[in-house]
Amino acid sequence: MPVGAFGQDAADLAQELANPLAAIISVPFQLNHDDNLGLANDGNRTTLNLQPIVPFALDNGANIITRTIIPYIWQEDVIPGTSQSGFGDVLAKAWYSRTTKTNLTWGIGPVVRFPTFSDVSSETWAAGVTGIALQQKGPWTYGVLANHLRDLEDDPKVPTNATFVQPFVAYSTEDAWTYSLQSESTYDWEADSWSVPLNASVSKLAIIDGKPVNFQAGVGNWLESPEGGPEDWRFRLQVQFVLPKG
Repeated sequence: MPVGAFGQDAADLAQELANPLAAIISVPFQLNHDDNLGLANDGNRTTLNLQPIVPFALDNGANIITRTIIPYIWQEDVIPGTSQSGFGDVLAKAWYSRTTKTNLTWGIGPVVRFPTFSDVSSETWAAGVTGIALQQKGPWTYGVLANHLRDLEDDPKVPTNATFVQPFVAYSTEDAWTYSLQSESTYDWEADSWSVPLNASVSKLAIIDGKPVNFQAGVGNWLESPEGGPEDWRFRLQVQFVLPKG
């Protein structure tokens, strides 16, 4: 198995990529498709998320891990008889992260939502706090990520008071396959409602021209969604480009 500038084989790197706080520079492109949106349940939405992850090592052994989610959205009939597209609101997170002697990795930091004022934007600034804790034991990675967002305006166009919780578990094999299960649940305190998708995915790390690329396919089901939210199945494809440390 090629090692190259990454100093590790594909199996080790695949398990590192299952860790959201791994000190690895990567650029995932994630495509999601959801159906049955809108009050008439006739709408659909496709979202392409660009999610660059950039770590910064500190002198005390800790890391700053940044993740920015930049979505481009296409949707039809969410509002009956219309379609919209454009860049959705940008979500930026940064964690101060350390790993304890018991191999518990934790991170805490700010999260900010930047409105893009497009046809698919909330047009509302929001910010809050984000935290994550996880462990890796053998081939297993498991933990939970959470954040809370509040609007920052006196008269917001979209009042925001939402808690996001993402429990996750992943199993990585010696031939660089990773099987994962997670939920990306949101509780909207304004609407008093949950959005709960349960997602399963499989990914394979490949070495292409000496460069690691992680391919993922997944399917999910909406266990709970607010009125007008997506229902039934969702689908996901992702390609993640891994860059060498400087």
